[in-house]
Amino acid sequence: MEGKLRNMTSVYITKDDKMLLLFRQGGRVVNDVWTGSAGGHFEECELNDARACIRREMDEELGLKESDVENLSLRYITLRRTKGEIRQNYYFFAQLSSEADEHLVSNEGITRWFAYFELSDLEMPYSAKFVIEHYLQLGHGTDEIYCGVADGETVVFTKLREF
Repeated sequence: MEGKLRNMTSVYITKDDKMLLLFRQGGRVVNDVWTGSAGGHFEECELNDARACIRREMDEELGLKESDVENLSLRYITLRRTKGEIRQNYYFFAQLSSEADEHLVSNEGITRWFAYFELSDLEMPYSAKFVIEHYLQLGHGTDEIYCGVADGETVVFTKLREF
């Protein structure tokens, strides 16, 4: 391990009891799986600002501005060691504004709205699968930020408290 880090962010956009996911195609790291509505790697100028990264990714991939969503908030941060690097993922959640068009198209793959009960059957990146499972069981009912560490069998979550 040479200390290589990969910083990525993702947003999960909801509307009523549905979540918009992206079947990512042609990605360098994540490919042919269902991911958040938009997301990707941090640009150098965003390394200390995950929110700036997700705003840029929403605009580039879906044509959405922050004003098109409500309650955009960082909810999960995960760490995973794989392929000689430590991957840090920052997961945001937001609700699509009632004024925004729900027929969103991405330049990164196929978008589709799923009912919450359908999500557990989808193939997703390793950490994302556990984030969505935790969100549906506990996270959606709170404003907490959770930190998760992947151990090869699961992702162990704890509240990230400010003190």
